[in-house]
Amino acid sequence: MTANKKVRIGMVGYKFMGKAHSHAYRDLPFYFDTDVEPVLQTLVGRDQNAVRLAAEKLGWLSYETDWRRLLERDDIDVIDIGTPNVSHSEIAIAAAKAGKHVLCEKPLAMNATEAKEMWKAAEQAGIVHMICHNYRFVPAVQWAKKLIQEGVLGDIYHFRAQYLQDWIMDPAFPLVWRMRKDVTGSGTLGDLMAHSIDLARFLVGEIREVSGLMETFIKSRPVGEMSGGLEAAASGDSFAEVDVDDAAAALARFDNGAVGVFEATRFAKGNRNGNRIEINGSKGSIRWGMEQMNNLELYLDSDPRGTQGFRTITCTEGVHPYAGAYWPAGHGIGYEHTFINLMHEFMRGISGVGGKPSPSFEDGYRNQVILDAIEQSTITGSKVTIKY
Repeated sequence: MTANKKVRIGMVGYKFMGKAHSHAYRDLPFYFDTDVEPVLQTLVGRDQNAVRLAAEKLGWLSYETDWRRLLERDDIDVIDIGTPNVSHSEIAIAAAKAGKHVLCEKPLAMNATEAKEMWKAAEQAGIVHMICHNYRFVPAVQWAKKLIQEGVLGDIYHFRAQYLQDWIMDPAFPLVWRMRKDVTGSGTLGDLMAHSIDLARFLVGEIREVSGLMETFIKSRPVGEMSGGLEAAASGDSFAEVDVDDAAAALARFDNGAVGVFEATRFAKGNRNGNRIEINGSKGSIRWGMEQMNNLELYLDSDPRGTQGFRTITCTEGVHPYAGAYWPAGHGIGYEHTFINLMHEFMRGISGVGGKPSPSFEDGYRNQVILDAIEQSTITGSKVTIKY
């Protein structure tokens, strides 16, 4: 047997997404046979004690406190970016110029201009690049894509998406980086609706025009920092203005004539992670939601009268994309496995057997153009045509 080539990862950021990515790299060889194998080489964080402890817990071989050191090292093949959005562009472009493959968390950048620069730099360097829209890699979503491509739903008329959370509804919840425009670019728009837009483009096609609405319900909050997951703690008694959206909505028209309705909010009480889509076509409809992620609901107009209705497909059979790598039918997978599936495509791209993996930085750029257009529409009060 020939040992797999080692792909040595340097990851910048070690909290929520750092944990998810670390787990995915470690478990990837357990589930998938690949030509290359990720090695958790170096973890980067600004706080030396905190990053040292994180490296030990998450299984990294070493740590650094300056991401620039990764670019100088010959034992780093990939830069994985899980930092706040404001630093994505600088790190990704520098990594590409250094010849490192790049995986970046979403949204790709603070705005479309930055995103385009990242995409062009990656293409010019000839590196493998992906953006981490992990919900594409749910087996049920992949199966929905197959059904749509095969014409099972017929002509697509509607794409409907909600991404509902409730974790910042308490006015005492601190003003963390996810609620600071200078660090994140936007609020729910980039954090949540970016996922819905990616699913829309993946499943239905390109968006032609949008009309947007954004709202901030709580105008000021105590200053604080994230403390893990979606938890946070205030760092004192001072307050600051909230300058990003708590909720966003958009109407869209697709190139193929379908219409889209998007809603994203962190103020939907009782919704911990209500990421849901429905697609209606001339022959049938599908529904999917992350809180029951293994299930895809399918309605077919061709079913006999009297027996028509949504059926539930449990997408855990070997025939369903990625599902065969895990457990026997009926034994579902979870959130963490979406990252494993994504990393699998990333590694296949690096090995050369999978072509250019997607979603790529081009997808991230196109997503960001739509996000910017929704924000522009909110400001001007008129619909905006999408121009890439």
